[in-house]
Amino acid sequence: MRRRSSFGWLELIIGIPLIVLGIWTFADPQTALSGMVFVFGIPAVITGVSDIILYVQVERYTGFGPMISLISGILSVMSGIMLMVYPGAGVMVLTLLFPIWFIAHCISRLTHLPHIRLAAGRGMYIFSLVMNVMGLILGIMMLFSTWFTLSVIRWFVGAYLIFLGVDSIITAISPMGKWR
Repeated sequence: MRRRSSFGWLELIIGIPLIVLGIWTFADPQTALSGMVFVFGIPAVITGVSDIILYVQVERYTGFGPMISLISGILSVMSGIMLMVYPGAGVMVLTLLFPIWFIAHCISRLTHLPHIRLAAGRGMYIFSLVMNVMGLILGIMMLFSTWFTLSVIRWFVGAYLIFLGVDSIITAISPMGKWR
């Protein structure tokens, strides 16, 4: 792969807003539910573009992982644009597309685990594995229960966004940044 810099700027740019968004979700959960419809569209688009860029960088390799990055990226961009363009219908969109985005993004990250283990070591590998398995479980729970999604999404999403942001920042400053 191409080596640019040991610092993953794109991961850092993704990680900081995710942490801020997670903290905001905890601080003001009532406003967060209505406001997150639009605001969550932004990181969805950013992470989607990141996954598409990853696909472009590794498209010459065979296997399941690169295609998952492309699909995850497209779903993330679609979800983000939908949330930003139709904020009035966002709550209904949130109950379907947001869980799909969670699931697709977590699957995409899980396919990168072999590279994470090689580049960033066992600790980062385990952290990323645990976070993305938890994200898959959360996504599946949200997908099958609209009530669950609407009632507890702000708490679970707040915590998950903070952890996802921390994961991105750790990836940015770790040797893994060389692989992105």
